[in-house]
Amino acid sequence: MTLRKDILARRDLISPEDRKEKSRSIADSLLALPEVQDATVIFIYVNFRSEVETRPLIDTLLKTGKTVSVPLTRADENRLEIVVISDPKAELAPGYCNIPEPTDECARAHAIKPEQLDLIILPGSVFDTRGGRFGYGGGYYDRLLEKIPEAARIALAFEVQLVDRLELQPHDQILDRIITEKRIITVESRNRH
Repeated sequence: MTLRKDILARRDLISPEDRKEKSRSIADSLLALPEVQDATVIFIYVNFRSEVETRPLIDTLLKTGKTVSVPLTRADENRLEIVVISDPKAELAPGYCNIPEPTDECARAHAIKPEQLDLIILPGSVFDTRGGRFGYGGGYYDRLLEKIPEAARIALAFEVQLVDRLELQPHDQILDRIITEKRIITVESRNRH
């Protein structure tokens, strides 16, 4: 898909310094939200390539006493496994597509069910102001979100990843909020119509 490729190329142009600064601003906005403050069990992606950085955010969430879980991609099963971590430095290693993921040992000991999640913080390639999201083409997050419609869904993105309107497919899941370095977009309803 050309749109996804173009937007990701734009995101890749953000300098490491800018990315760090913008990510910090996005993290501050996220941490102030009631969904985060009220959540007990949070699922958050571990950033990769030019995504909004989440490592400092994970450390902050752990320090505030949240139960933090991260994805382990089970490509052969077409799903994300949800694994609780308490020490990212020790428990994460390069996994699927070289993305930092929990080790198998950690997963065996600390995997939890999707229904235990209060909040899902997810990445993506392109977003629109109606809560639409394109991921990276694997559908992993859409399948997870479909299983737990009651969990709050917040995406972290840079402003360059936003477009006016995405042509969504029936399986594309709608978000509750999208946070960029400039604004918080709140979606009134997850219904498209």
